[in-house]
Amino acid sequence: MASADGLITLVVEDDDLQRLALARLLLVLGARKVLEAENGSKALALMREVPKVDLIVCDLDMPEMDGMEFMRHLGQARSTASVIINSSMEQALIGSVGKMAQVYGVNLLGLIEKPTTLAKLDELILRYEPHLAPLAPPASTPRLFSLEQILHGLLKNQFQPFFQPKVALASGRLLGAESLARWDHPAYGLIYPKVFINVLERHESIDDLTLLMLEKAAQACRDWLKHRDDLTVSVNLSLVSLSDTTVADKITQIVRSTGIEPRHMMLEITETAVMAEVGPALENLTRLRMRGFGLSIDDFGTGFSSLQQLGRVPFTELKIDQSLVAGCGTTPSSRAIIESSVALARSLNLKSIAEGVETQADWDFLQAAGCDAGQGYFIANPMDADFFMDCWVTKT
Repeated sequence: MASADGLITLVVEDDDLQRLALARLLLVLGARKVLEAENGSKALALMREVPKVDLIVCDLDMPEMDGMEFMRHLGQARSTASVIINSSMEQALIGSVGKMAQVYGVNLLGLIEKPTTLAKLDELILRYEPHLAPLAPPASTPRLFSLEQILHGLLKNQFQPFFQPKVALASGRLLGAESLARWDHPAYGLIYPKVFINVLERHESIDDLTLLMLEKAAQACRDWLKHRDDLTVSVNLSLVSLSDTTVADKITQIVRSTGIEPRHMMLEITETAVMAEVGPALENLTRLRMRGFGLSIDDFGTGFSSLQQLGRVPFTELKIDQSLVAGCGTTPSSRAIIESSVALARSLNLKSIAEGVETQADWDFLQAAGCDAGQGYFIANPMDADFFMDCWVTKT
């Protein structure tokens, strides 16, 4: 079966000859129909007439409405079409537009630097999967929860950890999991952290959630260790928690009370958390490391003080941010940053882990770059404790 077999496609390109050449390539690859537009505005007009477009191949530099504005409109319209960016601009610029498109919510298959060939187009179209329109949240679901509502949920034990597996990239072997907080609301179902974390931090109540997740994650890890004695669990620490000089003692007491040793616990610290309250943070983190906890610098590569923090704090792991990892298999700038980060980790005797592994191409590149571990949707979605135990701990 050809890669574009049966697809309705749209070529958005202002050069007549290049537009015709792309249309022919798509037909060779099996496209059922090829629509053509010379700029973004005409492409949007065509899409209003055609019920469903599966795939769009789009140039960037076009008159009237360029490719960037066109992709913004696609994102705002919650389009289900997959997009391939096809441009003669330099790679760094094309890569930046690719990141922009993903932020807008565009289903981006990849980037092609002109001249376009049948092989390049075929390789990207092979990634195509039908997309459903994103579901808008029910009108009855509140966008914001008050501090009182969130604290009530904590009091009622409605918050649970979900676990996303971490695996060795060289072998695929399970190393452990990151614990991610979820609010299992009785009326609105599963609620994600962005809804409640900022509220708790703003009111300096984040410790209530942090310590609860720490205890539940440690309890889950204790059960894993009955089957595998080399697994670890990661828990995130907030900057507000690190500003309290007694937090190291609280964490140590909770973890040891569950019956596991600190060496099975990785504490993930964001760069901003270390920067905000340097003195108390250094005191807490050094004390935790002395007691055997692993320390991970989270979101590495997204802040301005990463290198400074690596010199200050006794980290054991460098976690490369998902904004760099997702799509790294085909993004030259991300590849360069990741290779440098992995080399830096190795020179400092730190383990390197990549979050946001989403494709086989990402996995292959990270493995070749020597990154130690990975996590992301290509490996597995976050899951509840029972499912993680059944599908990962006892079967790997």
